[in-house]
Amino acid sequence: MRIYTRSGDKGQTSLVYGERVPKNHLRVEAYGTCDEANSIIGLALSFLNQEDWNEKEQFLEQMHRVQTILFHVGAELSTPADKEVNWKLKQEHIQEMEDQIDNWDGQLDPLRNFILPSGHSASSALHTARTVVRRAERIVVGLSDELKNDLVLSYLNRLSDFLFVAARYVNKKLGGDELPLKVDI
Repeated sequence: MRIYTRSGDKGQTSLVYGERVPKNHLRVEAYGTCDEANSIIGLALSFLNQEDWNEKEQFLEQMHRVQTILFHVGAELSTPADKEVNWKLKQEHIQEMEDQIDNWDGQLDPLRNFILPSGHSASSALHTARTVVRRAERIVVGLSDELKNDLVLSYLNRLSDFLFVAARYVNKKLGGDELPLKVDI
């Protein structure tokens, strides 16, 4: 299989099952934005290569699982509403994230004010991924009537929370500073 097909040279792309749509179609925007978030998560994880802490391997496993599920969310988004999805997001995938959020959050100092994305490079990249997931969520809202699986929207909503807590967790484990938002500017 070649990387290039030339089939998109005129601004069209294929959804799952081959339906051709413009590259600015809302479905393409939605799954493309999920792909963008996934890439930024990968960037964040690459910053952890030289770091070492006791829970690093479990953290990486959890993040890779989230990346895999996010890839599948993109597949759901790229499947036309009248077709069957080969892999479906389930409530248990959301529950896994909620459980992990609770686990990490229980190890963090309670928030007393807003914080600025900052600290360790991996943490800042996770904050960036969080904002991209929020954009994906906004785009998916525009597809709500066409979604076969309402859990897609719930997953994206929870994923942004997950990435926020993951960013804070990385800062705590690696000594990154959380900068509080200053009220007086």
